[in-house]
Amino acid sequence: MNILVIEDNDSVCSMLEMFFEKEGFKGEFIQDGSEGYARYKQKEWDLIILDWMLPSMDGVNICKKIRTESKVPIIMLTAKDSESDQVLGLELGADDYVTKPFSPLTLMARIKAVARRYQLKTSPDDDHTLSTNLLKINIQSREVFLSGEAVKDLTPKEFDLLHYFAQHPRQVLSREQLLERVWGYQFYGDERTVDVHVKRLRKKVGFQERSLIHTVWGVGYKFDETVTANES
Repeated sequence: MNILVIEDNDSVCSMLEMFFEKEGFKGEFIQDGSEGYARYKQKEWDLIILDWMLPSMDGVNICKKIRTESKVPIIMLTAKDSESDQVLGLELGADDYVTKPFSPLTLMARIKAVARRYQLKTSPDDDHTLSTNLLKINIQSREVFLSGEAVKDLTPKEFDLLHYFAQHPRQVLSREQLLERVWGYQFYGDERTVDVHVKRLRKKVGFQERSLIHTVWGVGYKFDETVTANES
């Protein structure tokens, strides 16, 4: 994997460089926001690791700009751990959100998960459509249609999550299962990531009288087109 790291903390960069070498990743490290964004424009990347607070241009603006141009996976690193900050990062299109301080092994697992998803997305086997009663999901173009109307502004992770739900209709899925199957790494206690994505996804693929993704209290979520919002 070719990974661009836009991070101004020397210790974090040194740690990542060491682990990248062990894993066989090719990393390039830029410590200035404007310079990092300019470098992103110069070549193709498999993944971008992006710090929230950066000199000259912050990670929020960089993420926003990249998402208007590319679907390259983005993992944000930040000391901001409030739910509102996490929601903002995910709304802008980040695929994952890792708070500092973090375990390098955890971050490596998430990077590997992105690598696996990248390989799956570029596989010819993805050239098909998944249809339910209300949804049509084109796996190759990553387009979603709800009752014939295009669903706009789905982030890459929201698409992956919806696709997995639609593959398992009426099955109760725990947060741990969703983290493992959709995010691709074992459960590390960060179940808020799932909750935030589900909350956002519900707004984009729901009706006033009907929700497609339902909370199963104490367990997780299930995708069910037959249950009304009042019943879920």
